[in-house]
Amino acid sequence: PTPPDHDMGLWRPVELHIFEGVEIKDPFVASSIDTATLKSADLTISAELSNHLDQEVTGVISGMIGKIKFSKKLTLAPKSTTTAVFDVNEFPQLHIVHPRLWWTHDFGSPNLYNLHLEFKIKNEVSDAKEVRFGIRQISDYINEAGFRGYKINGRKILIRGGGWTDNIFLNEDKKNLESQIDYAVNMHLNTIRMEGFWGESSDIYNLCDEKGILIMVGWSAQWEWKNVFGKEDDEFGGIKTAEDMATAARSFEDQVKWVRNHPSIFVWVYGSDKLPRPELEKAYLKILAKYDTTRPFLGSAKEHTSALTGPTRVKMRGPYDYVPPIYWFVDTTYGGAFGFNTETGPGPQVPRVESLKKMLSPDSLWPINGEWYYHCSKGVFKRLDRYDEAIDRRLGTPHGLSDYERKAQYTNYEAMRAMFEAFGASKFNATGVIQWMYNSAWPKMWWQLYDYYLNPTGAFYGAKKACEPVHIEYNPANSKIYVVNSTLQDIDNLRFVARLYDFNLTKHYEVKGVCSLESNSAISVATIPQKDSLSSTYFLDLRLLKGNKTVSSNFYALSTSNDTLDWDKSTWYVTPEKSFANLNKLNELPQTTLEVKHQFIQLGKKSLIKVTLHNSSNHLAFMAYLQVKNLNTNDYVLPIFWDENYISLLPGESRSITGYFYSNTKTFKQLALEISGWNVDRKLF
Repeated sequence: PTPPDHDMGLWRPVELHIFEGVEIKDPFVASSIDTATLKSADLTISAELSNHLDQEVTGVISGMIGKIKFSKKLTLAPKSTTTAVFDVNEFPQLHIVHPRLWWTHDFGSPNLYNLHLEFKIKNEVSDAKEVRFGIRQISDYINEAGFRGYKINGRKILIRGGGWTDNIFLNEDKKNLESQIDYAVNMHLNTIRMEGFWGESSDIYNLCDEKGILIMVGWSAQWEWKNVFGKEDDEFGGIKTAEDMATAARSFEDQVKWVRNHPSIFVWVYGSDKLPRPELEKAYLKILAKYDTTRPFLGSAKEHTSALTGPTRVKMRGPYDYVPPIYWFVDTTYGGAFGFNTETGPGPQVPRVESLKKMLSPDSLWPINGEWYYHCSKGVFKRLDRYDEAIDRRLGTPHGLSDYERKAQYTNYEAMRAMFEAFGASKFNATGVIQWMYNSAWPKMWWQLYDYYLNPTGAFYGAKKACEPVHIEYNPANSKIYVVNSTLQDIDNLRFVARLYDFNLTKHYEVKGVCSLESNSAISVATIPQKDSLSSTYFLDLRLLKGNKTVSSNFYALSTSNDTLDWDKSTWYVTPEKSFANLNKLNELPQTTLEVKHQFIQLGKKSLIKVTLHNSSNHLAFMAYLQVKNLNTNDYVLPIFWDENYISLLPGESRSITGYFYSNTKTFKQLALEISGWNVDRKLF
């Protein structure tokens, strides 16, 4: 018969723990913060002590956090386990004044502390444990519309992230993991959602702790559907028998105890598409009551009402296939910018050509064929039909692979930027959005901000633009300009400028103004009037300045004929379009050559590149793309972390961009900068 683990074997490290008689198990640090002032915090430290000896043992358990020390004497019966607890009532030194709080990277610094615990018998160490933790407090709230949101240290946070997956071969590589979490920071995202307890080790949790990225953890939908679980399912999934429920509960308990000290974890999600069976949910709740009451929990990532815990107050209404940018602003029923959408997105994100060449055989690169579809998903996602139709109708039918690539990357950028912008402008009526998905388990066409080879798609830079700390954006549904502050600082005296150009870059409208933003807020600052004399494709250029420094810039290609949606034909995965915006005139943009200055700087293992682009032509340079190339291998350097990319420059405009990557002295000498774009001549420098 097939082995129960399908020959998977052990997929996490096996550790051998050596101790002398009494073992310290599962230490935990819980923090409670004065969220009104953030000036103090109380710590509660606990650990199980197991006496493995046949005799009674008296010893001292002691702990140290920096200069803070605490200890107590305990007597343990033979073959017994007890829980040692240190709290502020008994140990006032655990009241921390001016604590270095753990924040997400967009709100502050992810400060960490180290706890050392040891148990001594007759002044000899029996066992010792090291725990790294953060002082932070997570809570949830319900907004006026009845949706759940989250707070960190008493401050509301708009959850902006993506759905994580491990590598298909489960061959975890820490350098690769770190690059992927660095990408999240680079995109200004603050969360990854694990539909499961991913990670072959603690590395990914440690990295998120260090870099200030939140994690949603919990069970995946694989337990809930017959086609993947292999057992009949019902409204509560496929876990039905007492034996299966006991296995699930024991596993959940193990996972909770394993990762609960990680400040990055902000919610336990013990159901995905469905709620667990009530008997099983009772077991989960009992586990959380015993082992971790410091975090919120969710019975499901979808809208359900539990008989035990009430409504989840989050949503999972799609879409999962392509929708136009305006969807996220106008939809008030499905996946639009309201509430917490736990998984959603604008469908496929086809990789760049250099990645397609690694995925596909040379004779299958063009036209699109079955080999492309092999790297799609299944069911209604087994092809690229809706995505390709949008490219054809909105941008014109591609004439070859290079034309398809530029239109696909523009579509990726525009679609992803709009989703995150809509949620940002709607905070905190919108409380969170998780892009489905964040990364790739294998080379694929669907659902990714960067591909399997760590090559960013246009969606990566669209998300990065939309989620920048202080951001100016356009709402195509009401023609308003919004400024979004995603920091915890008030910002005064910002100057905004919005300019409307026709296709020939004749200015039709300009509005300027001054605004101030409260921390963690979004405001409307202007409305762009409708103009009858505009060309079918036109442009909107937005700038936000503090003094003479540009804080945010944003550039939109717009159409006098809007995308319209066929709401009556909406499904769980998409709302189709009735008609499409016409951006075909973008194909008429004249080719331009940019003037480029650049400098490579090696700083140990990290290398910087500083680039200045100048458009000396009389034409728009649209969606200029920067890459670093290794001339020896002819490969592009990945991962790479740019300030921005897919940059549009008006005539006479200059832009300075900085990026960093990793290289050694040998490869550093082989590097060149490559510039290309929608209508930008491809050149090496």
